[in-house]
Amino acid sequence: MQVKLLLLGQAESGKSTLQKQFQLFYAPTSLEEERDSWRAVVYFNVVRNIKRILQALDALDLGPANARPSASTADLSTDAAMDVSADGDGDGKAIIDGGEGGLPILSSSAKTELATLKLQLSPLLTAEASLADRLSGGVEVGSLAKRRGGGVYVRTGWQTTMTVTGKKRRHNSDDPAEKQQGDENGSDPVQDELDKIARMLFACKEDVKQLWAHPVVRSLIEKRKLRLQESAEFFLNSIDRVTESAYKPSMDDILRSRLQTMGIATHEFMVQVSGKSILWHLYDVGGARGQRHTWVPYFDDANAIIFLAPVSAFDQYLEEDPKMNRINDSLQLFTVICSNELLKKVHLVLFLNKTDVLKQKLDAGVAVKRYIPSYGDRANTYETVIEYFRTHFLQVHRKNNEEHRVLYTHQTSVVDTSTTQSVIRNVRDSIFRGYLQEASLV
Repeated sequence: MQVKLLLLGQAESGKSTLQKQFQLFYAPTSLEEERDSWRAVVYFNVVRNIKRILQALDALDLGPANARPSASTADLSTDAAMDVSADGDGDGKAIIDGGEGGLPILSSSAKTELATLKLQLSPLLTAEASLADRLSGGVEVGSLAKRRGGGVYVRTGWQTTMTVTGKKRRHNSDDPAEKQQGDENGSDPVQDELDKIARMLFACKEDVKQLWAHPVVRSLIEKRKLRLQESAEFFLNSIDRVTESAYKPSMDDILRSRLQTMGIATHEFMVQVSGKSILWHLYDVGGARGQRHTWVPYFDDANAIIFLAPVSAFDQYLEEDPKMNRINDSLQLFTVICSNELLKKVHLVLFLNKTDVLKQKLDAGVAVKRYIPSYGDRANTYETVIEYFRTHFLQVHRKNNEEHRVLYTHQTSVVDTSTTQSVIRNVRDSIFRGYLQEASLV
């Protein structure tokens, strides 16, 4: 008995994080074995966000960014698509964006402080490029993909290229003789590079903290003019821990680390359900528009799909199409999945994901109707907003549900391990019941 489970959704919807949660739940040893390889990814996430802050500061002298072109919904293929406005940014990359209030006027002392910090942090820009090349394994992607992923797209098995082979990390020892002996016995290029970057980060950590706490940076973030990765605050607030000489990524670090998936990543788990041992094949796919055609060959014998829709993305737009609101893109993609003839009988689960980020945005006063005018004068509260989005996804399902299958819907934040693993148990049980019913066993 086997189950084939697909994780589908647009780029940055949380598919890879959910895959890691499945791995943590059903194959924790395998994730533990990968732990050291994630050190490079954490370092990359840290230096990439620092680079974006520095780039945003450069743009301050350029004045406000040009306004985005107005969005049109005339070309939307689903009736459930919502009327959207084209204010906002793309996929979360750092920009100097429009918004409430003007750009900060810098005093001469602030300019001097920031110029000094930029100079002192400039070595990290080289580290970012080095880590990007190492992680991608030399994979060449187009200029658009590079902008979306910060230059990093990884394929299945990338962890093996970032694993230190055969010995402990030398910087854990303060004994010069031991370090010299290690050098004489041969060096590991991955370890050497990561140790060099670790020392660089340690040397720069006070400057990183000063930059992150600088009033100009805080002002840009609070006014939503500086957009960083969702994990930026988590990692930059943890800079002391991350730059420790014996640093090893925690499971939270691994779950919050961001890499773009290239192609299809396959994972296998043995799952115990009602005393039965079932082999689950989980497929984590790339969600960028240019990669979605690779999904089709996996539809033919799929048993179940978890579709992830990032509901926090109501104020974001596709990098590939700056007129396309990411909520509308999710709705269109969900329509394609629900209407595909090969998937009509597949068990379907919908994750309205990133509810934690949605709550943060609403608490900060970000108005949904500014980006989705059809939201109208509804209350800008979490309960009202999440129900509004849920209704639109349910509408898509109802219009494409000739087989009368049940749509299982969950409000999720897949970086939260305790709640996500509870949801995984519920999903496992519902998929297993559906599997048995399909096989006419119950």
